[in-house]
Amino acid sequence: MGFNCGIVGLPNVGKSTLFNALTSTAAAEAANFPFCTIEPNTGRVGVPDDRLDKLADIAGSAKIIPTQLEFVDIAGLVRGASKGEGLGNQFLANIREVDAIIHVLRCFEDENITHVDDSIDPIRDAETVETELMLADLESLEKREQALVKKARGNDKEAAATLKIVERCLEVLREGQPARVVERRDEDEEKFFQMLQLLTSKPVLYVCNVEEDSASEGNSISAKVFEKAAAENARAVVISAQIEEEVSKLDSEEDKAEFLESLGLEETGLARIIREGYKLLDLLTFFTVGPKEARAWTVLVGSKAPQAAGVIHTDFERGFIKAETIAYEDYIEFDGENGAKENGKMRQEGKEYITKDGDVFHFRFNV
Repeated sequence: MGFNCGIVGLPNVGKSTLFNALTSTAAAEAANFPFCTIEPNTGRVGVPDDRLDKLADIAGSAKIIPTQLEFVDIAGLVRGASKGEGLGNQFLANIREVDAIIHVLRCFEDENITHVDDSIDPIRDAETVETELMLADLESLEKREQALVKKARGNDKEAAATLKIVERCLEVLREGQPARVVERRDEDEEKFFQMLQLLTSKPVLYVCNVEEDSASEGNSISAKVFEKAAAENARAVVISAQIEEEVSKLDSEEDKAEFLESLGLEETGLARIIREGYKLLDLLTFFTVGPKEARAWTVLVGSKAPQAAGVIHTDFERGFIKAETIAYEDYIEFDGENGAKENGKMRQEGKEYITKDGDVFHFRFNV
């Protein structure tokens, strides 16, 4: 299981430049006019993880296969999208399909790049997009509310429980806040909330696109975005899409590292976005390691061993017997599987075992 993030924002904020850099392709045309991205472009990239290289080195793995991350570059939005203005209907439909939203905000001045509102204000820009999503959610919930009221009067318990969540969401949205801030008091409420599939319930990572000189620490404009993120249970990260584009054109890892170091940066924006994205979506990584390949896999935090096995193949989950498990740190310290075994660090875990980040698994199954 990878994870799927839709890159959104107003026209000309650097969405497509970021997408091109992240996927190292020119699939999205980064042109200086609105709607240069008409169909959503999708790119899959390997998630960088130093642990995978170290595991492969110890095991002598012939291939290294990172877990995958998917980015979807979605057409720029304008005011009135909730009513179908611009490419509004398509924009909203595309957002419904993604797991999380990467919201790119322009936090730099450049007189050569136009802005739809002729001034730089990322908070206003964020609210423009958020307002359209909230309006779409309001319309959706108001339609549902009428039907749920009728069913609840007929003693439909599920409808009554859903209605409570709908009413709470409507209250929050009418106050101008996204649905993701709605409190869910137990697992049932969480289940009904997720069933509503609200646009503003999706986790958000604000990406502050700054000029090259501010790529390390951000600037006074991006600082306002971090304040907004903290206030609404979202996350934020600073990148320079221009730097990311330049890095993506370099051939070797050494050249990339040298270029980043010259700018005072320790890692790419992609690495920061992935790290924040994992936190955002409650994801963790486990590994399978052998002479043929060392491979990273992604599951949700809280997944049990059979669910992790099912990410590799449904038969592994269906016929799950046990998971031979070594913690990453033990695998490294004792120089691989045999050393970990000899030092009592290989564990036999059953169906109730909760997967931990960095677990090295070998699944036993029978179908």
